[in-house]
Amino acid sequence: MTDRKQLRTIDAPFVALGPSGVAIRDRLKHLMPEDETILRLVGEHQGRLASADLKARCKSGHDHDNDAWAARKRELTEQSSSRIAGTITKSTHDQYGLARRCLLAHIHSLDAGIRTLRHRLSLPIGERGSKQAPGGYRSKGEWFNKSRRLATLEHRLETARADWSAGRVRVVRGGRRLLKNRHNLQAAHLTQARWRQRWEAERWFLAADGEPGKRFGNETIRVTPDGEVSIKLPAPLAHHANARHGRYVLCSKVAFTHRGQEWRDRIDGNRAVAYRIHLDIERGRWYLTASWTRPAVKTVPLDAARAGGMVGVDTNADHFAAYRLDPHGNPVGDPRRFSYDLTGSADHRDAQIRHALTRLLHWTKQTGATAIGIENLDFAAEKTREKHGRRKQFRQLISGMPTGKLKARIVSMAAEHGLAIVAVDPAYTSMWGDQHWRKPLTSKTRNMTRHDAASVAIGRRALGHPIRRRTAPPQHHQSDGAGHRTIQAGRGTRGREEPRHPVTERARDARPRTKGTRTRATSASNTVWDARSSGTWVQDSLLDTV
Repeated sequence: MTDRKQLRTIDAPFVALGPSGVAIRDRLKHLMPEDETILRLVGEHQGRLASADLKARCKSGHDHDNDAWAARKRELTEQSSSRIAGTITKSTHDQYGLARRCLLAHIHSLDAGIRTLRHRLSLPIGERGSKQAPGGYRSKGEWFNKSRRLATLEHRLETARADWSAGRVRVVRGGRRLLKNRHNLQAAHLTQARWRQRWEAERWFLAADGEPGKRFGNETIRVTPDGEVSIKLPAPLAHHANARHGRYVLCSKVAFTHRGQEWRDRIDGNRAVAYRIHLDIERGRWYLTASWTRPAVKTVPLDAARAGGMVGVDTNADHFAAYRLDPHGNPVGDPRRFSYDLTGSADHRDAQIRHALTRLLHWTKQTGATAIGIENLDFAAEKTREKHGRRKQFRQLISGMPTGKLKARIVSMAAEHGLAIVAVDPAYTSMWGDQHWRKPLTSKTRNMTRHDAASVAIGRRALGHPIRRRTAPPQHHQSDGAGHRTIQAGRGTRGREEPRHPVTERARDARPRTKGTRTRATSASNTVWDARSSGTWVQDSLLDTV
């Protein structure tokens, strides 16, 4: 008898943390040509300062400290203001830290690919693989090409590790993708002039950090309760001011519809609000984004999130499969599906995800559930080219699923509806859901798919129940003549069902007998098991025989 497959340890479910920040946006309408000129001048000037500061930060590498930071800020203050210099240096610090984290992730990805290549190259050609590990390559030609790729990846890994040790990062202000489009304008459907406009707009810097205690929460970019927008001009551009203290007031007024009252409460209380102004080249529109942080809110306890039932959600490449479960883990009603399309531009994909999540959250509120159970997905380890080299379509499928954006979206949107998000381990949910729930829930009027059954498994795991259903009732006798039980314990499992002790006929029929009932003398065992006693053997009186 072969041993069963060893299952990996399944992590316990947990309640996801709520959003820590808020961002709202409104369009700057009816700007005068003078206003747009001033915005461009300020953006270009501060963008040059930000580029020079990023270059200085990247050049210093590991040698950077607080004194170097203060020196950079003093140099920028002479060409702008102390507040603008602080915002630029903080943005530079965040960008450098992000580049370092990306470099470390790149090193891990290269290391995983190299390990896979070495394993497959060590196997004989044509050897079949398994679910745990891939097999050998199909031909000598493929083996040779992969050996060359192994040498390439090893060189890249050596270079990346040298950069990590030296503190070097490779950052492009404006975006590396847009930079590469310059060399292939036809494929990007851009002209050189159009590309230049986008490139310059992306490198502008028109932002200001919030300042608690200051009037309306910001001194550099100030927005009054009635929507008036004014900008503190940097020192070289102060002669363009049209208001006191070197400020320029725009003709346009903003009116934040979404979260407008929350924004007014913050600026009335002089609490910090950060602002950013940017230009959408494709539409030719200016936008103002306001953002602020929220205090850390204690998450809902897991037991409280489970009290009102759960909606299990299975994330797929083109839809969310959802099923409502009561607090006891029983499926209620019929499964639901919320479709989306992840083709096209990034804005289109993001809108599709938001629309599907909106419908999911509204349906969850209608069912009366208080939480949503969703898999804690992370396909970072499954996207490697070396693991799924021939399965290009599968690699594109998992790479196209925006797991990071989905996590951020569903947490922030669910918080506005008063719903908790319970993240569960995705291990075996599709397999066990299909095994235990697909057939029992299928009927003439309900067509259960593998994804619907997986949503039930996810919901039960979020509720703290096992995925498999209850044990089937006992059969008409103790043997397995009617088939094996639903749950069978292994031979080495402690506490499994043991064989029952033998019980004789007389012990089961131990009742007083009257005279004349016995027609002939019978022989019987002198000792019987008294089933009603406390596990002791008793001696019967000897029978008289004629």
